[in-house]
Formats: sequence, structure tokens, C-alpha cells
Amino acid sequence: MNRYAIALTLASALALGACKKDPPESTPPLPQDTVTTPTPTPGMGGNGAMGGPGSQSHFSQAMSGADTIFFDTDRYNIDSEDAVALRRQAEYLLQHTAARATVEGHADERGTRDYNLALGERRATSAKNYLVSLGVPENRLTVVSYGEERPVATGTNDAAWARNRRSVTVMVTR
Repeated sequence: MNRYAIALTLASALALGACKKDPPESTPPLPQDTVTTPTPTPGMGGNGAMGGPGSQSHFSQAMSGADTIFFDTDRYNIDSEDAVALRRQAEYLLQHTAARATVEGHADERGTRDYNLALGERRATSAKNYLVSLGVPENRLTVVSYGEERPVATGTNDAAWARNRRSVTVMVTR
């Protein structure tokens, strides 16, 4: 082997070694400017008080867990169980016509950051499109992908990964 072949082999090995991905020791904190509790606004139904119709707390209570759907590895298709949850979400959104929602897409930690962001986007878009197919006006729904950045379960095992492969619908106020 000549020197160039050896140098190329070593450079390739170093480049591939740099791609190794270890799980984080802890998950990063949410950004400080992220609002996780909705702010009451007029026009959200009722008197606009916290927890009124159209608010995140009202939606969460009405959904009883149906605000989240889960996906298989590397998938973004809506199965029959997801369809039931999305029908409940659509019924809520159609009943509360001033409510707006963001559909968040999430992925587990496996794969590159770019791949997981794209997969989260496909998951959120798939859920949004299903809601639109049920009659929810598209202009009341937005999509955001967090990829692997906001896990609900830590750990490098099948149970944690399954909980992180999801789409979550959240109410937003304007």
C-alpha cells in the first residue's frame, strides 16, 4: 500500500469515528422563550379565562391522552388507532371554531439530527393532513418538528424510543 492509500484510509476512519453518536447524559432544557402554558385571550370561547374552551388545558382534559399519536420506527403513516385519536381532535377543533393548533412532530434519538427533524416534520404533516381531511380548516393548523430534541422518555431502549416517536397536537393562542 502506498502512502496516499494509507492516508486516505486513516482519514476515512477518523471521519467515520467522528460520526459516532452516544446518547446524552441528560436531556437539554426547553428553550426559555418557549411558552408551555397557554395565555388566555379573547375569542377563544367562553370568557377567555384560563382553562376555558379552546385552551390547552381544556383540550388536554377533553382528549384524555388522545392529543398524542405514536408511530413505528421510521414511519409516519396514520394507522387505525391514530385515526380514532385524530377524529377526536377534529371533533374538538370543529366544535371550538376559534381554536388554533400546532401539530408537533417528534422522533427518537436514533438517526442524524437532520433525518429526525425531517421525520418529525413528515409525522406532524401526516397528522395535520388527516385533520384537514376530516374538515378542520388548514389555516387553523400549523406544523413544527422537534426531531429528537424534546423526548418525553429518556433511555436507549425500545420502550423509550416508542414513546418518543410521536405527534402531539397543542392548542395555541393568538
